[in-house]
Amino acid sequence: MVFYKATLAGALALALTGCVTPAKTTSAVTAPAKQCQAGDQMTQTTLYFGISRPSGAEITANEWRSFVDKDVTPRFREGLTEYDAKGQWLNAKGEVTHEPSKAIMLIRGSDAESSKKVDELRSIYKTRFAQESVMRIDQPVCAAF
Repeated sequence: MVFYKATLAGALALALTGCVTPAKTTSAVTAPAKQCQAGDQMTQTTLYFGISRPSGAEITANEWRSFVDKDVTPRFREGLTEYDAKGQWLNAKGEVTHEPSKAIMLIRGSDAESSKKVDELRSIYKTRFAQESVMRIDQPVCAAF
């Protein structure tokens, strides 16, 4: 009787393994296009800018404002959101670095020209303020204004 119960339990456990739905996996590279029920398919780009120079001096509020007004706004006149952030990242020397940061969020077209403008901003900022990097995050969104 014990053997029968053990065999039945084992058979039941084996049978139930076929009832499990496999986990859904998606690849960031091949993610399907989002279908917008309202609004337009656009791209949300968030850029993170460190405001500490290698010398230790911080980029001033006036320097930041000038960058936004003279470089960002002409490329993205439709609007943007900017906010303060606290960054932590691994620098080229392999050291964890903490620094005050600024972030800019753009809701923009998904075209190559718009993407090129984002990369121009990153390049300008890195050159002007001696920055090792400017992080860029892109994600598809549905936007209605």
